[in-house]
Amino acid sequence: MEIIDSIILGIIQGLTEFLPVSSSGHLELGKAILGDDSVPKESLLFTVVLHFATALSTIVIFRKDILLIIKGILKFEWNEDLQFVSKIAVSMLPAVIVGVFFEEQLEQLFGGDIMLVGCMLIVTAILLFLADRAKDTQKKVSFSNAFIIGISQAIAMLPGISRSGATISTSVLLGNDKTKAARFSFLMVVPLIFGKIAKDLLGGELTYDANNFASLSIGFVAAFVAGLFACTWMISLVKKSKLSYFAIYCIIVGIAAITWSFLK
Repeated sequence: MEIIDSIILGIIQGLTEFLPVSSSGHLELGKAILGDDSVPKESLLFTVVLHFATALSTIVIFRKDILLIIKGILKFEWNEDLQFVSKIAVSMLPAVIVGVFFEEQLEQLFGGDIMLVGCMLIVTAILLFLADRAKDTQKKVSFSNAFIIGISQAIAMLPGISRSGATISTSVLLGNDKTKAARFSFLMVVPLIFGKIAKDLLGGELTYDANNFASLSIGFVAAFVAGLFACTWMISLVKKSKLSYFAIYCIIVGIAAITWSFLK
């Protein structure tokens, strides 16, 4: 992979991981446009590296929240912080189940199926339209809500379904406060990403050609910097109920992807 391609894909990942337009879907479209002919497993490796970068950007943005949560946990009481972490754990269950039992099938979806990406982007658009019309509340995410949001996160493993869009939309449609929904959405993915990378490293599944180290590193940096910007921006957008603009964008890109899949 060329250095310029790594930078472009890194920026795409950093922006779209937090903006509700599907990072995985845009990466597949980006790789198709740039002519990346990697096999699905190699393609997934680059995707995992970029997701790792955006996970780190999430930690940077929410560093104060994370420190407060850690301090609360260390009190060894059933307080709000420990409950929050427990809800995060509950939300991880559906994605863990999918990752453990359907990993091979999932990897095969990252092989440039533009038709699938286009259709899933339209599904994302529908979710965003619905969420943008939901009433804002002061309700916190409950344990049952956390599991349902976790199901939407598992479904968002499909390229074209926005993880942030699906989880925030699901949370808001369940009646939760929009700001709390965004915070929960961004923090719930961090342990999953680190867990996935640890699993692959210990299992020897993440293999790479040393010649690609520079490309992976530069893509990582690009995704991290873009992620810092996008995460901050997205929090502001959710508060202002501006998700419908992204819904329109997803419809346009989705239709374009479907059309392209027929013409290529």
